[in-house]
Amino acid sequence: MTEWSTRPQPVGENRWRFPPAADWPDGDVIAAGGDLEPATLVAAYRQGLFPMSIDGRERMLGWWSPDPRGIVPLDGLRVTRSMRQSAKRFEVRIDTCFEKVIRACGDPSRESGWITDDFINAYTAMHRLGWAHSVEVFDREGTLAGGLYGVRINGLFAGESMFYLQRDASKVALMALVDVMRRSEMTLLDVQWRTDHLQSLGAIDVTRAEYLKLLAGALQTAVP
Repeated sequence: MTEWSTRPQPVGENRWRFPPAADWPDGDVIAAGGDLEPATLVAAYRQGLFPMSIDGRERMLGWWSPDPRGIVPLDGLRVTRSMRQSAKRFEVRIDTCFEKVIRACGDPSRESGWITDDFINAYTAMHRLGWAHSVEVFDREGTLAGGLYGVRINGLFAGESMFYLQRDASKVALMALVDVMRRSEMTLLDVQWRTDHLQSLGAIDVTRAEYLKLLAGALQTAVP
């Protein structure tokens, strides 16, 4: 497995203004509208927001900050014996086929799919600029078996989605992500919501206020 393949390039000024955290409403949706340009996305993640459509309406872009927020503590990932055994069957790579990973995550046949072509194009552009990354899991025949993608800013990795085509492949991707984050001295793995599946792997809930404190620390972390 390799390390992060690229360093982020400048994205310019964000032309939108997100409300300050002190003015955020109680709900998970903080704002609506805007665009998916790299400058917008980087500014949003730095403020603790991420984009997703509202009520499944592709044309209504929302900016979300769930309360509580799901994170995976880097010292709290639950790795079972079966996961370790599965890891021996796969090879893990980073950033070798980002678009394949995000398209697999955006498979329209998946339940509650939200990753449209607009999102695929936006995050692929972010990948080219060094801000978005994929962790890819291949079987012994060299077939892509699973993976995940997200946005890396200093000590933050904001996980967006994962997929698997073979048993445990997405879990192996998460194991590898946590490993490279530790070696890169990163501090915060954001998973947005604590689902039952993620909870079984060690995800916990933190309040919005606590998440923003953790985020501030992660953004100040100088990483290789």
